[in-house]
Amino acid sequence: MTSLQNSPTLHRTLFQNSFPQKHATCRSPRRDAISFIVKAAHEPSSTFLSQDRAGRRQLIAIGTTAPLVFLFNQHSYSFAAENKKGFLPVLDKKDGYSFLYPFGWQEVVIEGQDKVFKDVIEPLESVSVNMIPTSKQDIKEFGSPEEVAQTLIKKVLAPPNQKTKIIGAKEQDVEGKAYYQFEFIAQAPNYTRHALSTVSIGNGKFYTLTTGANERRWEKMKDRLQTVIESFKIFNV
Repeated sequence: MTSLQNSPTLHRTLFQNSFPQKHATCRSPRRDAISFIVKAAHEPSSTFLSQDRAGRRQLIAIGTTAPLVFLFNQHSYSFAAENKKGFLPVLDKKDGYSFLYPFGWQEVVIEGQDKVFKDVIEPLESVSVNMIPTSKQDIKEFGSPEEVAQTLIKKVLAPPNQKTKIIGAKEQDVEGKAYYQFEFIAQAPNYTRHALSTVSIGNGKFYTLTTGANERRWEKMKDRLQTVIESFKIFNV
């Protein structure tokens, strides 16, 4: 599980050396969540008795649609990580991201990672999220998916003593934002981890989500891990 053991300082140093840039944290004021207070009008019973059928229908319609107005006017990120059978959602309103992770994984604290969930029986089955400041506005400013994958895998996501191999890398557009996704293998002396990562930029930060499993369990886990990767979304805060 060495990919989850990098310290914040090591991660930031390696990353900055790999992608020279002038870092700047660009935080915009956090939007307050939209809230609605629906007040019921208390009228004398005679008033209600005197209303015609159309009026009653209108009151019923208002009472029915008010909850819907409340639901659909919530900030869009409230629905960024939709529930899916066998998965649980993570919604970080402070740092502006969401994703799904398999049911049964437990949250753990790992230095240098913002969020980590892992299987307590199969420790190589995990998902982690890391962020570092950047002045870049788009992931494409760092290069192609293959270039970014190569740098991150060798400098950040796997220790130097592991043999790594990139299986594939691609760009994906989600609601106008570019994400890079890549698949790789990291081979240690006593195990081989098969992993998936997705990276993107938003809120003045470079986001990295990585998930994976022991190679011997890859065929069983790959669909679930792909769901984790595809679910990762960044929203403005």
